[in-house]
Amino acid sequence: MRRIYDSHALKRDDDDSFAPGERRGDDATPAAMRSVPGETLSRLLVPEWLRNRALGVTVETPQDTYEAGTDIPVRVTLKNAFPIPITIRTPTPRLWTWDVDGHPEASKVPVDLPEEERVFSFDRGERKRFTRRWSQLFKVSETEWEPASPGEYTIGASLDVPEAAENGLAAETTVRIESA
Repeated sequence: MRRIYDSHALKRDDDDSFAPGERRGDDATPAAMRSVPGETLSRLLVPEWLRNRALGVTVETPQDTYEAGTDIPVRVTLKNAFPIPITIRTPTPRLWTWDVDGHPEASKVPVDLPEEERVFSFDRGERKRFTRRWSQLFKVSETEWEPASPGEYTIGASLDVPEAAENGLAAETTVRIESA
């Protein structure tokens, strides 16, 4: 080590442009750490139709048949299959939603969401998993719930974007409820 210091190989000089300079101020982060935000990259370089193809939605339940009155666990997986970050804009604060037979979150009561645009970002190859439980009840008013009768029900999930099903941003599975 001593030879390096004695040879002046680590000399720092403001007049010599090839000699390394001292870091000044709070700019201690290396320039190589800077990057373009994924949202900007996705918005500028990837067309919307290609962003829709990059994302996949799956809905799973552990079983196909459940007894009446038991909770049904639902797992929703959202995955970016592309090796680049992908960003989707949603027209409401809700980024994704799940439904039972077309009723959002098993509610027959309409919900008015504000028109507040949000951004849903996925890193390259990122997989996001969400779990929900459907208690086999439908909300029919602010304080009243009614049980689901035995039969088949379709549980679906989608990104909260216009025409999600047509763009491949929705999925569904079917479960059967049998009387106890």
